Amino acid sequence: MSEDSEKEDYSDGTISDEDESDEDMFMKFVNEDLHQCALLTANSFGDPFFPRTTQILLEYQLGRWVPRLREPRDLYGVSSSGPLSPTRWPYHCEVIDEKVQHIDWTPSCPEPVYIPTGLETEPLYPESKEDTVVYLAEDAYKEPCFVYSRVGGNRTPLKQPMDYCDNTLMFEARFESGNLQKVVKVAEYEYQLTVRPDLFTNKHTQWYYFQVTNMQAGIIYRFTIVNFTKPASLYNRGMRPLFYSEKEAKAHHIGWQRIGDQIKYYRNNPRQDGRHYFSLTWTFQFPHNKDTCYFAHCYPYTYTNLQEYLSGINNDPVRSKFCKIRVLCHTLARNMVYILTITTPLKNSDSRKRKAVILTARVHPGETNSSWIMKGFLDYILGNSSDAQLLRDTFVFKVVPMLNPDGVIVGNYRCSLAGRDLNRNYTSLLKESFPSVWYTRNMVHRLMEKREVILYCDLHGHSRKENIFMYGCDGSHRSKTFYLQQRIFPLMLSKNCPDKFSFLACKFNVQKSREGTGRVVMWKMGIRNSFTMEATFCGSTLGNKRGTHFSTKDLESMGYHFCDSLLDYCDPDRTKYYRCLKELEEMERHIALERVFEDLDTPVIEITLDVESSSRDSDSSESIDSQTYLLKLTSQKKHLKTKKERNSTLASHQNAREGQKVYDRGHLLQRHKESNSDVKDTRPNETDDYMVDYFRRQLPDQGLV
Repeated sequence: MSEDSEKEDYSDGTISDEDESDEDMFMKFVNEDLHQCALLTANSFGDPFFPRTTQILLEYQLGRWVPRLREPRDLYGVSSSGPLSPTRWPYHCEVIDEKVQHIDWTPSCPEPVYIPTGLETEPLYPESKEDTVVYLAEDAYKEPCFVYSRVGGNRTPLKQPMDYCDNTLMFEARFESGNLQKVVKVAEYEYQLTVRPDLFTNKHTQWYYFQVTNMQAGIIYRFTIVNFTKPASLYNRGMRPLFYSEKEAKAHHIGWQRIGDQIKYYRNNPRQDGRHYFSLTWTFQFPHNKDTCYFAHCYPYTYTNLQEYLSGINNDPVRSKFCKIRVLCHTLARNMVYILTITTPLKNSDSRKRKAVILTARVHPGETNSSWIMKGFLDYILGNSSDAQLLRDTFVFKVVPMLNPDGVIVGNYRCSLAGRDLNRNYTSLLKESFPSVWYTRNMVHRLMEKREVILYCDLHGHSRKENIFMYGCDGSHRSKTFYLQQRIFPLMLSKNCPDKFSFLACKFNVQKSREGTGRVVMWKMGIRNSFTMEATFCGSTLGNKRGTHFSTKDLESMGYHFCDSLLDYCDPDRTKYYRCLKELEEMERHIALERVFEDLDTPVIEITLDVESSSRDSDSSESIDSQTYLLKLTSQKKHLKTKKERNSTLASHQNAREGQKVYDRGHLLQRHKESNSDVKDTRPNETDDYMVDYFRRQLPDQGLV
């Protein structure tokens, strides 16, 4: 279904209002103007060359009706009646009939990170034939690549887990988003676990999510996952595994909790293939006997969870008026990729003046924290607050809440069923291999033809850094105005959410290896504010949240703060905008001066050259003589100095620096002031006295008077 019609965005059925009106118009033309159309005779409906169809449209050209084919549709409506489409699995995947469900719950107090004692052990497990295999998933590599899918996966009788009469734990992971390949019992209460790589790959072992039963309360169990591939992990920075007890949920309404003692992430024995892997180990005491419990890397959010959430929107008479759900495309396994259009419906042309905002999530299926941020955003933007109403009146939101449902369903961490990272293939022309990113890029392209897109944000999770932050794109080659302006929204977000969002952790560059990501591709298409938002799997190092894990409510709150910052960014009163721009300018000057004065051996002329050569917007109008002189100086060959020469040079510069610091600092300030003159600034100019006060305040040890 084409997005070119506003009317189409607000239809309810699987067949749009436009389809019905086209058929009515077709019959009207036939009945009233049959004599004008030479092609449509009284018997034309029986003509095999011109059968009756809603795929043919009539256009009146040069006094006659000329038929043409309707444009092909690539968007389909979602029916509000009946259940949504069932999940489809690769045909060889075993899937249990039991549906796994968890309650929503937020701890009354923030959960602290784990503080190592220094006494944590590093279990190493040599291969032994005496060890007991208690769980072994069906071989996931019967085919070298994805072949076809079925509802429910493998239709042969399921291999039942080993039924032990003793106290051996029983494991299961053949459910949606589950991931566990093998479990070996290495001691009475100690288990070695192996997680499954992403399907049709041999890597990306990060996400785990499995069930445990037949436990004894009060016994200290040890679990060790032995085939992680990343050398660095948040588990080394205090992150704890997640635990869920069905008895606790039923009796006390307690959901996912951070648990574990003796937690350690370390390098283990090399495998037979010569590769080194890393292990995560922890100990734990179950609260109940014979319970059904789960462990997970992060709070699960499945494809079924999303479908149930969208079904609730569809069946809500209020929210369904301004949130229209369509199917963007189908995945390799024929699962639906949904797209939401959220805006206040208007029937006049004013709606086309609204600017657009685009949000996407879960291109990496194991980054479940991105779905919780997306849920928080949708909860707020579809709510009844005055700010939510203002946002819907002002913008058209295009939201793709789950870009990689196939990977989510099978429990992958990073890839789709193509065995590839979708977030490196936004430039690909292979629509059949990467449908969700291909159709997303196409949707954005068509949307930009209709209206301005002011912001694109792709939600992710991060496995090695704390807090929440953004990656942007460096616009320095365009102008310094763009270079600073693209940092304003992240800075506003950090001010609105100071205990979770870190502006200092944000980066704004385009690496060659990232050129196929959604962020970079959308930026090159012309979206100035194009971001990836990264949320840690662990927690915060900021403010009141410092040293604690993020809960689902913390993640959901980022959706609200995103909306709040969007209102600030687009506020007609530009006070906050210019205040942030001014702060960014000062920050850039401060950083530039710090970089200059870090090099104690650099003479004044080389400092000046360094500032000019690293300038993000060099002045192309400089004279030829000046350029030739600078080129001559920078092209001179530098010889390595001996230790004696370096010490002598250091001493001489140390004596000369005290007399030159004030002059050099004033000279550099003037250079920076001139280099920044291309920024269009409607605010009052800063005085030299203000800048001197600023640097005296920021750099008290630099001897500035």
